[in-house]
Amino acid sequence: MGEVLTAGTLLGAAGGEGGAHGASYEGLFVYLGIVVVILFLFLANAKQGLNNRVFKKWTTQWTEQLYLFIENMTVGIIGGHGRKYIPLIMALWMIIFVSNIVSLFFPTAPTADLSFNLALALISIGYVQWEGMKANGVAGHFSHFAGPKLGGGLVLISLMIFVIELISEVMKNVSLSLRLFGNIEGGHQAVVAMNELGAGVYIPIGFFLLPVKLLTCVVQALIFTLLTCVYISLVTHHEEEGHEHSHGELAGAH
Repeated sequence: MGEVLTAGTLLGAAGGEGGAHGASYEGLFVYLGIVVVILFLFLANAKQGLNNRVFKKWTTQWTEQLYLFIENMTVGIIGGHGRKYIPLIMALWMIIFVSNIVSLFFPTAPTADLSFNLALALISIGYVQWEGMKANGVAGHFSHFAGPKLGGGLVLISLMIFVIELISEVMKNVSLSLRLFGNIEGGHQAVVAMNELGAGVYIPIGFFLLPVKLLTCVVQALIFTLLTCVYISLVTHHEEEGHEHSHGELAGAH
């Protein structure tokens, strides 16, 4: 473990004495590799417990509870058709959560890097746009940015709404990435600052922030995935209405 920590520190971005905390691209891939290995080992162990009718392995039990949690969140926010988004939401949740947990034990973590968080945000928002175009058509998806159809001179208002909504859609990438980065990196900086306060008496004061940081790990994974569900719901809500309408017609026929 000490060798890994040393390697991670050496791969950190060099910024002089007052250099910014963070990792180089090489260091980021090291930490991302750690996250992937942890996920692989956890899921491989959980898969071994699927042979029994009653899950006895704690990894299998935790994975089951996580699946039920993600299912309830997607169906509750998106609707009945939200189940098809469970793989995406679960993948995002596990990557973000494990990356956040890594930040508790290592000098930095993937989610403490803004570029990594921006990549996750681009995947999330990009997928939302893709689903919106699939559900509404390309023209239909982008036309809803202009708001209600207005005629005459009010077309200028529709144009203004379109520009504002387009900027708002782009800014979702910024808000998702900055929120995650600020909380994880900010938590690390707070620990470092508090440890410096206790350095004179050899007390790691920052250690007492561990419960708060652990809560932050869970909350930030939840917020990112929950907002992704909300964004998907906004562009596919008519799909749920279509399902309800068809069910209503079937019920009426009976």
